[in-house]
Amino acid sequence: MRNLILVGPMGAGKSTIGRLLAKELRLPFKDSDKEIEQRTGADIPWIFDVEGEQGFREREQAVICSLCESDGLVLATGGGAVLRPQNREALRNCGRVVYLHASVEQQIDRTARDRNRPLLRAPNPGQVLADLLAIRDPLYREIADVIIETDERPPRMVVQEILERLEALTPR
Repeated sequence: MRNLILVGPMGAGKSTIGRLLAKELRLPFKDSDKEIEQRTGADIPWIFDVEGEQGFREREQAVICSLCESDGLVLATGGGAVLRPQNREALRNCGRVVYLHASVEQQIDRTARDRNRPLLRAPNPGQVLADLLAIRDPLYREIADVIIETDERPPRMVVQEILERLEALTPR
């Protein structure tokens, strides 16, 4: 396994579970959104405000391409990283992809107090999350080696299931 990549909607637990997986596997952890912020010196909401979603997606693609050149890391991606075919191909080719699935209700619970999510600055964030999941769920599934349900589950249980499921996979 070159890398372990976590995909899924916002609030699925990619960053939390990614850090735990990295610790368990003794690998470095990278979060593509944090990498974008570090490289630009600006936070995600500012990038969205100034450059729009298109500008953010350009930066995201460059960061994913760069991170996929690495070997031996755990990577948590932003929820929309799968929107671009180039990102899906890069992620699929650079390691094992785990889709962390979370229901819209769980996403609402986990993101309700987070002001760092530009796409949720809407009158009805629940509808936004439902619409995003309808578009993105098939894309997550398209590249996933493993699909893990995260609703109402402690992160350590999710990590354990990921490790068990990855162990059972045949090499590709």
